Amino acid sequence: MDRDLSEDDSVVDLSFEAESPLAPPAELLERLPSYDWLLQGGGRQIFFSPLEAPRRPLEQRCWSSFVEHRVPMVTEEVAREALLSFVSSKCCYGSTAAGDLVIQELKQQTLCRYRLETFTESRISEWTFQPFTNQSVDGPQRGTSPRLWDIKVQVPPMFQEDTRKFQVPHSSLVKECHKCHGRGRYKCSGCHGAGMVRCPSCSGAKRKAKQSRRCQMCSGSGRRRCSTCSGRGNKTCATCKGEKKLLHFIQLVIVWKNSLFEFVSEHRLNCPGELLAKAKGESLFKDENTMVYPIVDFPLREISLASQRGIAEHSAALASRARVLQQGETSRTS
Repeated sequence: MDRDLSEDDSVVDLSFEAESPLAPPAELLERLPSYDWLLQGGGRQIFFSPLEAPRRPLEQRCWSSFVEHRVPMVTEEVAREALLSFVSSKCCYGSTAAGDLVIQELKQQTLCRYRLETFTESRISEWTFQPFTNQSVDGPQRGTSPRLWDIKVQVPPMFQEDTRKFQVPHSSLVKECHKCHGRGRYKCSGCHGAGMVRCPSCSGAKRKAKQSRRCQMCSGSGRRRCSTCSGRGNKTCATCKGEKKLLHFIQLVIVWKNSLFEFVSEHRLNCPGELLAKAKGESLFKDENTMVYPIVDFPLREISLASQRGIAEHSAALASRARVLQQGETSRTS
């Protein structure tokens, strides 16, 4: 029968607890000025800047003349060059027919695409920890922790998504590991601290059933060394890595995200949508600023409505949880 060390073993019995790091109880951590809410809302909170981006004067444009100037006319020569270019891109297509083809009629249809990009920054704060290895501790005694939006960081290039993590200054606390209670190890769940387990071959009987000779796997002892802990009877705490203490600190997680809104005007082209999306076309306009305004009085009313809808959707979805760093809207014709 396996030896039970629960009465005299000094290693805390965590046999049925998960080995992965778990969040410490709230009462273990001290309240820091401006961060006491972290111990009330589950230890994680999203912060956004209360400051609004400065608005700029509304610019009026004469869209009719602008669009007429930018949209090129498709001539027979342009159409034939496009056809020959398509044929030459196919290895088995002949170009003779495309070159001799008589073009009887050209019907031009303008297709407009609208695209809105909103580049935002959101800041998330949370308590986290790592094993304490006698490193320098930047705690509250060194000063008051800055508020999340007061921490200066290098912003990535506009419209390039990224995620970075930073340790909030003066927020570090050293505490006894809450998982192993400062022992650095816990009793093995495989052998319950004995280091040996019943032989799986003979089930501890020292001999196999209906055999007179002793079990070869355990050499007749009925027990084998525990493979879970290699016979030590205990395992190193996975939370503190055996260091017995943890360094707790507030971690700032900054997420830069680029949100997209795209719209294609109504058309009667029998063409797959993915091909229309790849078409380069001609740029009608491009506007980029901290905040862009909806397009008004555009010759195609659906583009104006799409611009208004896209900006409204981004404002409603992002304003309450992120700070807008830059917006850009473009329209192209194909």
